[in-house]
Amino acid sequence: MKIAIFCSANENIDRDFFTITANLGRRLAEQGHQIVFGGCNMGLMECVARATKEAGGRTIGVVPRIIEKNGRTSDYVDVTIHCDNLSDRKDLMLSHSDMAIVLPGGIGTLDEMFSMAASHTIGYHHKPVVVLNAKGFWDTLVAMLDDLQARGVVRGDYHNYIQIAKNTEELMKIIDFIGR
Repeated sequence: MKIAIFCSANENIDRDFFTITANLGRRLAEQGHQIVFGGCNMGLMECVARATKEAGGRTIGVVPRIIEKNGRTSDYVDVTIHCDNLSDRKDLMLSHSDMAIVLPGGIGTLDEMFSMAASHTIGYHHKPVVVLNAKGFWDTLVAMLDDLQARGVVRGDYHNYIQIAKNTEELMKIIDFIGR
């Protein structure tokens, strides 16, 4: 499968997330999956791309022109897809992937995740989003989603399009199930 990775481009985050991300990149490559990522050479984006490449995997970087202009394109991109802005990047990442994994990240990561999930709820696609809640990073997000669900403002059951994995092992089982 081609798996979109939504994650932080920041360096100043818990170092454990880099270890978890590198492990994930290696495992995805070893299972023959390709990653589709934002193409940036910083933070968890660079980490997952490097680990995937070092394990013999293939990477697809969807790179906004401003990232290129600023010299921030990863050296670990096999296929570069150029785009004009972040909206284009989200659309291209969706169209070039079979599913998405959400790693620790900030506003951009949330934007990517919710854009993909929202388009799923309306029926534009049926690609799952899996949130890796490593070290409880997304606990408050999960609580918010549960609250929105309880209040009746989420269309259907959000678990049908946003799945939560507590760790990498659980995530890999979900990926195996999706890939069948």
